[in-house]
Amino acid sequence: MPEQPKPSVKLPKVSQLGYVVADIEKACKYYESTLGIGPFCAPFEVDMSGATFRGKPVQTKIKVAFVQSGDVQIELIQPVEGKNPYTEYLDKHGDGIHHLGFTVADMETRKAEFAAAGLQPVFYHDMVVMEFAYYDTSAIGGVMSELLYYKAEIPGISSKA
Repeated sequence: MPEQPKPSVKLPKVSQLGYVVADIEKACKYYESTLGIGPFCAPFEVDMSGATFRGKPVQTKIKVAFVQSGDVQIELIQPVEGKNPYTEYLDKHGDGIHHLGFTVADMETRKAEFAAAGLQPVFYHDMVVMEFAYYDTSAIGGVMSELLYYKAEIPGISSKA
């Protein structure tokens, strides 16, 4: 059997599945009542102003809701205002799985690994309590990959890697 090539990016286990939805309240109710996933935290708005999308600063807002399902967090994301990867996804695909999230302990090392593999962040933001970077890995498998770095514990949402 041929030897497997060594991956250029070393990621931890998947910690998050991100779904983009047009109506977050409807999606929460559906997952809770039909699939028994939940309860989700109450959806809340996040101002992503200052993020970089496709190399340019953007003013954008989203609504999010989270629930833990075993070792994996499920994140529902509804675009609210401005251009971002979620509006692009919704326009192209409708509701669906947008990304796999990976909680990392060292964001700079992981970003360097992606850069060495020829990938640059499509969407990036360094917030007060966390930092994230999306990479377009959708050519195979159809989903993006998100690096999540928590600078502090966010009760009910995160724990540091």
